[in-house]
Amino acid sequence: MPADNPLLATWSTPFGAPPFQAIAPEHFQPAFEASLAAHRQEIDAIAADPQAPSFANTIVALEASGRPLRQVSGVFYNLTGAHTNDALQAVERAIAPVLSRHRDAIYLDEALFRRVDDLYGRRGTLGLDPEQDRVLERYHTAFLRAGAGRPAEVKTRLAAIGERLASLGTRFGQNVLADEKDWTLVLEGEQDLAGLPDALREAAAQAAADRGLEGRHVITLSRSSIEPFLQFSTRRDLRERAFKAWLARGEGGGATDNRGIIAEMVALRAERAALLGYDSFAQFRLADSMARTPEAAMGLLRSVWTPARARALEERAALQALAAAEGGNFDIEPWDWRFYAERRRKAEFDLDEAEIKPYLQLDRIIAAAFATASRLFDLHFTERFDVPTYHPDVRVFEVTDAQGRLVGLFLGDYYARSSKRSGAWMSAFRTQEKLGGDIRPIIVNVMNFARAGEGRPTLLSFDDARTLFHEFGHALHGLLSDVTYPLIAGTNVARDFVEFPSQLYEHWLEQPEVLREFAVHHRTGAPMPAALQERLLATRTFNQGFATVEYVASALVDLEMHLLDGSEALDAGAFEARVLGEIAMPAGMVMRHRLPHFQHVFAGDGYSSAYYSYLWSEVLDADGFGAFEEAGGIFDAATSARLREEVYAAGNRREPEAAYRAFRGRDPDPGALLRKRGLPEPVR
Repeated sequence: MPADNPLLATWSTPFGAPPFQAIAPEHFQPAFEASLAAHRQEIDAIAADPQAPSFANTIVALEASGRPLRQVSGVFYNLTGAHTNDALQAVERAIAPVLSRHRDAIYLDEALFRRVDDLYGRRGTLGLDPEQDRVLERYHTAFLRAGAGRPAEVKTRLAAIGERLASLGTRFGQNVLADEKDWTLVLEGEQDLAGLPDALREAAAQAAADRGLEGRHVITLSRSSIEPFLQFSTRRDLRERAFKAWLARGEGGGATDNRGIIAEMVALRAERAALLGYDSFAQFRLADSMARTPEAAMGLLRSVWTPARARALEERAALQALAAAEGGNFDIEPWDWRFYAERRRKAEFDLDEAEIKPYLQLDRIIAAAFATASRLFDLHFTERFDVPTYHPDVRVFEVTDAQGRLVGLFLGDYYARSSKRSGAWMSAFRTQEKLGGDIRPIIVNVMNFARAGEGRPTLLSFDDARTLFHEFGHALHGLLSDVTYPLIAGTNVARDFVEFPSQLYEHWLEQPEVLREFAVHHRTGAPMPAALQERLLATRTFNQGFATVEYVASALVDLEMHLLDGSEALDAGAFEARVLGEIAMPAGMVMRHRLPHFQHVFAGDGYSSAYYSYLWSEVLDADGFGAFEEAGGIFDAATSARLREEVYAAGNRREPEAAYRAFRGRDPDPGALLRKRGLPEPVR
């Protein structure tokens, strides 16, 4: 391997963190080439081993292989999501099909599969412990789902499909980022700023300054910019212009139009599923999930859709009446909903976002997330300033346990910028394992909060604060992982289970004792008044018809689309409109993610036919928090210890259903989801 390439070196930085200051875009291509070649040699040696297959010479060898490739990939894909540029995007386009080809060459290697299959067939005689047995089962399943054991011509086609899908997914994500980066709404004078609270004005001024437009105000297509603009701007014409730009990402024609990519990806996914013996891609995908079948996932979505739609219609009628009372002679449109919902919340609960935000400082909410983890799991967070980062905004924290032992490194990247894709996510530069020694994880949370002006605290909406807690729940899932094998470490669990630890963690933000300590006014330091806190928590289920409908509509369209057989070219817009018509989508509402910018589903395979997963996991989190309530305290020590051991630390060492039962003592109560959202349960 090239000795002078920092990506391939043994890092001498604190905690072995990536030496970002030494890494340049031109290092990635040769680093990938060298690490891929080295991994291929390791795989060939395992497959050609003359010794009879054993767990050590096959499964452990597979788990220990490819460390340089994991190191290079960990840095690269975190940068392409959080701080990319033209050079990195060019490498991303080039390497995506190469990595797909490499993975397929491993999982379609017949000699390698015969070794794994031999071990799986006699696993009861191998003397494996439960974790080893789970790792062997996961490898065997992965080989079968990749196409191992199929005829040669089928494997060749599966590999070609995987390679093409990897290229298309990369293009899809880059197109959305380009559309988001290229559009801005420049606000000219006080008339364009009408209705905007101070915090949003400051954020818009900072966004303008970041683009070299000092003294002006800019709204971007970052969710943290456009959503509050839609919520507060009294300029209906500007709300309409901004919303339509937000809606049109990936659908503007030209080089960044994603509709052709969608059609090809859906057809290729359907073909891959058929080659593997499934009736649809959704059936293939969900066979290895908690839901097991598309029918089960669809059943959950439709059971929630009916009461949510009814509630959304009631909400729309209330908004229409409010608009009419204020002299609005128009039907409520999607760019009106957030605006009038905010007015309605003020009227019904004497509460508006501008009253809440001064108490939700970013630094204090970060501290609240840390303090909650400290009380639940006895973790301690110390900010470090000697660890290299990939951007000046990134903060680094050393995480230790009660005995002062290192748990891992946590990076927080909180502010929106044009080099970062939209949304919020958790990822890892390094995952936990014990196979190669006691390897501690390096976990990152990436957000897109609107930065305040120089010297001013960044203030969050309550939804922003919830997002921070959500992603930190994912981070804890990675940090607290305590398994031997990297295959099953941290968040490497079923997609419809992975959201459970993160969504469960959100519950602590809403607890009065957490708000009393950390929701303090940014100017006076006074805690949020008890009356305001009560009004805030009373709105917990406010506008839930809207929130549930926009999410479930996206999940239903995703699932219905992946039930297609791929025989006809998909017109994404027409298909979307047809499904929304069939479910009677309420007027004035749209999907949370329209297909041309649905990155969960098309910028990779992460949530393809599985966007329902958030709702499936919400059944678990709605029921799971009850374990603390029933124990008599939200930080009950015995319940916290069980949660840590059976969920956060466990990775994928057992089936998710078993993991939940081990924590909760029973299966989840499905009705908990509707009760949490304030929606009526069906009459039985």
